[in-house]
Formats: sequence, structure tokens, C-alpha cells
Amino acid sequence: MVRSAEGGSCSACRLVRAERPLCGAMAAVEKPLLFSYFRSSCSWRVRIALALKGIQYDQHPVHLTQDGGLQLAIIEYLEETRPHPPLLPKDPLKRAQCRMISDHIVSGIQPLQNLAVLQRVGDGKLEWAQHFIARGFQALELLLKETAGRYSVGDEVTMADLCLVPQVANADRFRVDMTPYPTLSRINQALLQLEAFQVSHPCRQPDTPPELRA
Repeated sequence: MVRSAEGGSCSACRLVRAERPLCGAMAAVEKPLLFSYFRSSCSWRVRIALALKGIQYDQHPVHLTQDGGLQLAIIEYLEETRPHPPLLPKDPLKRAQCRMISDHIVSGIQPLQNLAVLQRVGDGKLEWAQHFIARGFQALELLLKETAGRYSVGDEVTMADLCLVPQVANADRFRVDMTPYPTLSRINQALLQLEAFQVSHPCRQPDTPPELRA
């Protein structure tokens, strides 16, 4: 299993073929099985990618505290094996921008709110999460001002958008003030209007607790 760059597990999220081994391209008749956790950012990114690409899949909930998980590796795999619609721009500069934004979120912001980290921080976890999300969003807002169109990189949904929406949801959970990040907020609201982002939302997953369902 692939873990975060910091060495901590960040998601209960694995994608396997119906017969289990993850090798070669998924045949059209095969239904992949996603090991997922409803609130995991990593799982949510993969669910968005699957929805955008129109890939039907089965889901097996795995509780976050009991497993680790994959990050962008699954999305890159889907992009290689199911390239339409693309999640990376064709233009080399925009592809680089897309990966830069994605990496900034999944490596520079999200790992600092992982469960293992927050458990280690203890009573100050709210302030800890708010500080590092705000610091990351300050840099992200500047990046997006240079790259954004309707979405994070131009006017097409890309991998960067799959990373952005779950991270904004984390910010909301930790009561981060989004006022200083108008570009980020605008993009997030536009993406949440899309069906793929709605059906993949944590409030609509098989393992979502009843009190969190929508």
C-alpha cells in the first residue's frame, strides 16, 4: 500500500479489480472494488474521479483508524487506463500547474490534519489544523489566481479540483474562515454544482453515519 510522504496513513482507500489483483488495464466488463472511508479526503478524490469517468464500481467501507491508503496513485492509474474524460490538461504548462496544485494540497496541507497527527497533537488539534490549513490556503489562493478559469486550472475539471474540494470540506470541519480565499471559495462552489462531486460527497456514502447523511 502507498502511504503519504510523511509516512503516516491518510486514508482507508484502495482500488482493486473485481478478482483482486491490481495489474493491467481494467476490462470494460470488470467492476473495480473501492475500499473507502466516507470522510477520507483521499477516498473522496478517487470517488470523484470514478464518477467523472463514468466508471461503475462496488464500494467496501473500511474504517479510517483501521487501515491506511492510496493517494494520487489511484487517480493516475485511472488516467492511464481510462483517459476519457481527461483529468490532466493536454497543455504541458497546465499539466505542470495541475500537478503543482494537487501536490500542494495532498502533500503540504492535508497530511497535517491526518488522524494520527491530530491524535498526537491532543487538546490543541483545532488550533493546529486551523493554522496549517490557513497557511496552506494562503499559498493556494495565490496559485489559483494565476491558473484558474472557471475551475482550478482553466475551464475544465482536472485532478487539482479533485484535491481542492475535499480539502475545503476539511477546512469547514475545522471552522477555518474562508473570507481571505475568494478564488478558492468560488472554485469550490462551482465544483460542488457538478454531479460527480455531489454523488461522491461524504454525506452520501454507504458508511456515512445516519446523522451526517444528506
